[in-house]
Amino acid sequence: MVISLEKEKNNMDTIYIKSPLNYVGGKYKILDQIIPKFPKYIHTFVDLFGGGFNVGINVDADNVIYNDVIEPLCELMSYFSDKSSDEVINNLEKNIEKNNLNKENTEAFLKLRNKYNHFLYSNEEEKILDFYTLILYSFNYQIRFNQNMKYNTPFGKNRSSYNQNTKKNIKKFVDKMNSINLKISKNKFIDFDFSKLEKDDFVYCDPPYLITTGSYNDGNRGVKDWTIEDEKELLQILDNLNSRGIKFALSNVLVANDKRNEILTEWSKKYNVFIIKNTFNNSNYRRKSKNDTIEVLITNYGEVENE
Repeated sequence: MVISLEKEKNNMDTIYIKSPLNYVGGKYKILDQIIPKFPKYIHTFVDLFGGGFNVGINVDADNVIYNDVIEPLCELMSYFSDKSSDEVINNLEKNIEKNNLNKENTEAFLKLRNKYNHFLYSNEEEKILDFYTLILYSFNYQIRFNQNMKYNTPFGKNRSSYNQNTKKNIKKFVDKMNSINLKISKNKFIDFDFSKLEKDDFVYCDPPYLITTGSYNDGNRGVKDWTIEDEKELLQILDNLNSRGIKFALSNVLVANDKRNEILTEWSKKYNVFIIKNTFNNSNYRRKSKNDTIEVLITNYGEVENE
């Protein structure tokens, strides 16, 4: 069943917390469309492809599991959850000052990047702070590694920096992380242990998209690119969850860049497909133009009544 998902007025007033990571493919701008479609009660929420954590941080659940395959990212999330926002901000500002980082100091950025990639850290906190400091001064705040897990994002000269907006985002984000029952998991999606999940648990998936290419799925983050085999394995996992009565939601695109994901399109026919509006130009499931992008939320349960 295909459902066109219009923005609802009562959802527009909800204030969502924005991740302090400008993660490519992040869902912050469409949270008002997808979160209201989640079950009203969630015992354990699994953010299987956690990324910048824009979704998981805003979900109301008894327990939240953040999972991602990128270890430095998981370590950063653990650091955020273990520290107060004041500690994080204070430590970060000291680290920026110590390393002479600013919007124009390319040499300082390259020096810190070289240190992060080659220094044998004895202090794990120092390594994590260096990692996040690099992100804040990287081009478009992007997170990229080569195949040897060496950080290789270039300097974001006069574009990226630590500023008051970043500081506000960090405070809100870390404060919320401190308030939830959070577990950090470092697993490839296929290795995640789903066996303990029960009927009131909920799995959200925002995987790399098979028919689009970005820094999140081009093989340039220290992990291999997303393949047809990955796509099929994930869809099989979701089918298995469905057979156990466990609810899931999958974010993806059916059409993009003049291509249709035929595997996903066929698989989605047995579930509910909600069309996401206003994130790509002319997004509409029934349009014939090959230039349209059709972004969707696929669930194995029906409409959620709004309170």
